[in-house]
Amino acid sequence: MPNTLSATPYPLLQTINDPADLRHLPRAQLGQLSAELRAYLLDTVSKTGGHLSSNLGTVELTVALHYVFNTPHDRLVWDVGHQTYPHKILTGRRDRMGSLRQLGGLSGFPQRGESEFDAFGTAHSSTSISAALGMAMASKIKGEDRRAVAIIGDGAMTAGMAIEALNNGGVADCNLLVILNDNDMSISPPVGALNRYLAQLMSGHFYAAAKNVGKTVLKGAPPLFELAKRFEEHAKGMVVPATLFEKFGFNYIGPIDGHDLDSLIPTLENIKHLQGRQFLHVVTKKGQGYKRAEADPVTYHGPGKFDLAVGLLKPVVPPKATFTQVFGQWLCDMAAADARMVGITPAMREGSGMVEFEQRFPKRYFDVGIAEQHAVTFAAGLACEGLKPVVAIYSTFLQRAYDQLIHDVAIQNLPVVFALDRAGLVGADGATHAGAYDIAYLRCIPNMGIACPADESECRGLLSSAFAQNHPVAVRYPRGAGVGTAMSAGLEALPYGKGEIRRQAIAHVPAHSPRIAIFAFGTLLYPALQAAEILNATVVNMRWAKPLDIALLLQVAAEHESLVTVEDACIMGGAGSAVAEALAAAGVLRPLLQLGLPDTFIEHGDPAKLMAMQGLDAAGVQASIEKRFPVPAETARPVLKSVA
Repeated sequence: MPNTLSATPYPLLQTINDPADLRHLPRAQLGQLSAELRAYLLDTVSKTGGHLSSNLGTVELTVALHYVFNTPHDRLVWDVGHQTYPHKILTGRRDRMGSLRQLGGLSGFPQRGESEFDAFGTAHSSTSISAALGMAMASKIKGEDRRAVAIIGDGAMTAGMAIEALNNGGVADCNLLVILNDNDMSISPPVGALNRYLAQLMSGHFYAAAKNVGKTVLKGAPPLFELAKRFEEHAKGMVVPATLFEKFGFNYIGPIDGHDLDSLIPTLENIKHLQGRQFLHVVTKKGQGYKRAEADPVTYHGPGKFDLAVGLLKPVVPPKATFTQVFGQWLCDMAAADARMVGITPAMREGSGMVEFEQRFPKRYFDVGIAEQHAVTFAAGLACEGLKPVVAIYSTFLQRAYDQLIHDVAIQNLPVVFALDRAGLVGADGATHAGAYDIAYLRCIPNMGIACPADESECRGLLSSAFAQNHPVAVRYPRGAGVGTAMSAGLEALPYGKGEIRRQAIAHVPAHSPRIAIFAFGTLLYPALQAAEILNATVVNMRWAKPLDIALLLQVAAEHESLVTVEDACIMGGAGSAVAEALAAAGVLRPLLQLGLPDTFIEHGDPAKLMAMQGLDAAGVQASIEKRFPVPAETARPVLKSVA
């Protein structure tokens, strides 16, 4: 690897090309390495954007883990993954950090295909304990001397999957270490009884009691007894008896200061030689070492590019509202108009645009923590009692609650609205966060409706349509802004299950040109309209993937020779498939071209470029249609330009 840091103020970091180099350093130099690592992290992320606060908080923990454990032979499984930039820097990817979250560059999350040090791909929350437990059991079955370590945050610990893994792990005969990275901060402020319990562990009463109990309990374990003695002297580390986690069958150790290498390294070295299931409670601070991020870890959770000396400037009011902002305003307006409305988020208050709603309607706002399954069934219970729940959830996160969606909402035909943010491709976060499958996995469920707004105005109108129904409806919309259409301040609903013709082909087309109709779902209406101007095609804004406007579909199909569907979702089982099924059921035979996302996972990059690469910009739509439905050479048309 080239030494690109040779002329920079990182003399120690430039010598670390993998953790083996780190393990050759004297312990006395690890503090300097941590300082350089934090400075380099700040420098690179300020230039690329990305997750910041959480990564600043894991610098010393990452150094200590790679120093004590023999990675990659020993497995580190990072929960969520947006705390792994220090891990990437120390594991051979330092000089590629400038490509972070860019097309062809480093992922913002662990990826098995990117490095042997990424033991498990993680981007959603609360999977680490399950995965690490599987690795630990595999090592036992194979007779390998290998350690498996799960590093999970206090916010992620609230999810049912983490509790299930603890429950299973507590009776498993294996060597497993779970590290609770307690920074008292998930993406949104953490909620729930478990978080309250962790806060109580760190209270003054806890420390006072622990000083007295620790010595008695630990006399038979000298290394850990030394930790207890150090707790009395420095209030940094000890073993806590009879905690919740010991009831799960783990040996609980901590809490210790996650920024104090003199606490971390001896503790980890002791634990490394213990047999069985260990649970280490580490306390860190999000944004550690950068005062602005320490003071406001939410704002600095995932910033774009910024000047380190100045920090994040107050955002300029964008010329166009984002779909998330449209939803947030609609939520407040509908709540003011209808006292039955309640809003639910699984720990994504900011990302889903619910900050103002929480402030204005605190008694009708529910953040249930990182618990998507519970969020959906909780909404079902509210709906049973006559309320009108709106679950604001990213498309990719609703996948986690599919069983609850079917059994608890759809079978009972309860009026729950699902506001699906981040539909389609999301750009820098990549395949794990792309909302590519919602149309396919929702439309096969009886009683479900699926709305696909083309722009901001339609988003507001279709949310009102969904809220007016007496059955479950999902409204899917992408990240970012639309075309900037003007919006009504009212709550008028668009007709349920009805589309509209947005462009009618001109009748005097060349004699040999096929009469083409494009059925557009969602925001791809606008690229379809651009392509249609060149192709002289009819464009139908379908608005609803379910129920389809069958009457309009058959009317347009009868008047055109060739049909095209366009959607920013997977082709297999998607809206185009619904059109094909409807035509077949009606006995209508027409050539049908389905455009959408292919049967592959699409990685991170600029959203516009990614869409162009899939042929879903205006130029790609035109090219695909002309390839499938060619015209005579004498009927040459202009060619739109692509950004791909």
